Amino acid sequence: MKIFNSINDFICSKKTILTLGTFDGVHIGHRKILEKVTQNTETDTTESLVLTFFPHPRMVLKGQSEVKLLNTIGEKIDLLEKIGVQNLVIHPFDEEFSKLSAEEFVKKVLVDRFHIQKIIIGHDHRFGRNRTANIDDLIAFGKQYHFEVEQISVQEIKDVSISSTKIRNALTEGNMVLANDYLGYEYFLTGIVSKGKQLGRTIGFSTANLLIEENDKLIPRNGVYVVKSIIDQKTVFGMMNIGFNPTVAGEKLSVEVHYFDFDADLYNQEIRVSMLKYLRSEQKFDSVIFLKEQLQKDKEAALNYISKQQ
Repeated sequence: MKIFNSINDFICSKKTILTLGTFDGVHIGHRKILEKVTQNTETDTTESLVLTFFPHPRMVLKGQSEVKLLNTIGEKIDLLEKIGVQNLVIHPFDEEFSKLSAEEFVKKVLVDRFHIQKIIIGHDHRFGRNRTANIDDLIAFGKQYHFEVEQISVQEIKDVSISSTKIRNALTEGNMVLANDYLGYEYFLTGIVSKGKQLGRTIGFSTANLLIEENDKLIPRNGVYVVKSIIDQKTVFGMMNIGFNPTVAGEKLSVEVHYFDFDADLYNQEIRVSMLKYLRSEQKFDSVIFLKEQLQKDKEAALNYISKQQ
């Protein structure tokens, strides 16, 4: 997959079949749309193109700096590449771009830059300055500039909307089974392993402290989870705690992973942790001894869950 960091950087000698949107989560609803795009480009004359934006338009237009996203840009790139998208344009969204009129967007971006042959888009899609243009306007532009417009059905758009909302709600409630069902894959966190307090080593539960640099990444509900990672091409299971470590007077949110039957130095490595099941909420224990006893129970519960899934 070729990646372009702005619309102006895009270069392709072929016509394009494209769709556009934030595609946060790249979940099963999104996948229906994206697969339509890739299926339409199974020829030598066209290539698939996804136009997405960063930062999220709501952050710019509505000042919602606290918008939490299901994917970082890096994670989204990986997911789109697996679907088979040939070209991805990640355009910096700003107020200047938002002021483009509908016809300017169609002529300057879709026609002149992307050499569009077909756009696949939702019936409720609005675009142009103040989002004044709709699907009927886009169809009219298509006739004027000679490109095809395929509308995504009302039901499919509804599926996308419901999925996004339910995924976010499920993650904030710790319902990983439901969230993963709507995603079509296991929700994951990506981060660099950094040094923590190293308390886990002293009680037999050494942990990898995951530093997640993107502040807008949605972190699920605090608590203990069953997780897995692919490390050196091997699947490694474990359990993860998200929270403030109240037993040892922790002051800031931490994400710590304890892997089962695994002993290797992961410091400064980037790892991806897939979340399988929520086990319990974070608790404050009267002593580290009681914490260790609970961690042992958590491990047994996690191993029992893993054995039933295999």
